[in-house]
Amino acid sequence: MRLIKILWRISLLITLLSVAWLIYFANLSVHSNPVEGTFDVVAGSRFRSVSQQLLKQGVIKDPYSFELMARLLGRASDVKAGIYVRDAEITHLELLDQLTAGISNQSSMTFIEGWTFAEMRSALNTNSAVKHMTMSETDEQILLAIGAEEKHPEGLFFPDTYFFTPGTSDRDILKRAYQTMQYKLDNAWKTRAQGLPYDTPYKALIMASIVEKETGRSFERKRIAGVFVNRMRMGMRLQTDPTVIYGKGDQFDGNLRKNDLLLDTPYNTYTRSGLPPTPIAMPGLDSIDAAMHPDNTNALYFVGKGDGTHTFSSSLQEHNNAVIKYQLGGKHAR
Repeated sequence: MRLIKILWRISLLITLLSVAWLIYFANLSVHSNPVEGTFDVVAGSRFRSVSQQLLKQGVIKDPYSFELMARLLGRASDVKAGIYVRDAEITHLELLDQLTAGISNQSSMTFIEGWTFAEMRSALNTNSAVKHMTMSETDEQILLAIGAEEKHPEGLFFPDTYFFTPGTSDRDILKRAYQTMQYKLDNAWKTRAQGLPYDTPYKALIMASIVEKETGRSFERKRIAGVFVNRMRMGMRLQTDPTVIYGKGDQFDGNLRKNDLLLDTPYNTYTRSGLPPTPIAMPGLDSIDAAMHPDNTNALYFVGKGDGTHTFSSSLQEHNNAVIKYQLGGKHAR
């Protein structure tokens, strides 16, 4: 009889401790990272997998306790797949409520790799779900409003799809995209290759933007970055057409002529040495990675083959032969 009472008391104590823990954990903030903006739950996932997905995306820090809470509350099977807006102030119980209620009334805004800031602004201005607060503002006013220290907006925003509640301001969306780029760029800079010929993350961003505009093929980006790094180390000019095009602005009519290459602007890398003063577009993560980890190559030149890829050369003679083959009479001439 005495043993039964002891076991009963132990069981009661465990139950009370479990309830106390559940109340504590349920009301504890998840302390998520707000930079990323959204997180997703894959369709068909068991709750243990959901907890691991949330951990990998930086939403929660303790997936095991989160799973235990959900199972104790009998809600582990109620989670709905989808894309959710991240909230750093949310508690574990509120997060579970969000996951079991599912998403509703979410809009999205997609910024494309290689876009200029002008193209970003145009896309925002035509999105009917966005509250338009920046349409009459200058680029400089927008940067000031989102807390950016830079004076030129080009390349400062990370290309991605951003989900938001209808009525969210364009300023808030731009701030998220800016913070995301800062987060991605800083992380990439910490693991960069040694000996790069640019000494700040911003200069690496400039290089990444050039790589982004030079090729749409991901597998070429590190090699193209390697070519430009080689040129900078040798004191050669970058001589890259996209910078010339950017420097002409609205005056560019779609055809790049020899006279354009001779027209001196701050962005003309045929007439000026080194990197241009700012990025020329919005680079994606692959281009940022290429700028931080360029290929170790002997190539100094490359020319388009007409199929979206390039051929690379280590000498001017090889390059001239490639130009003749692919651009001045070969079957891939353009």
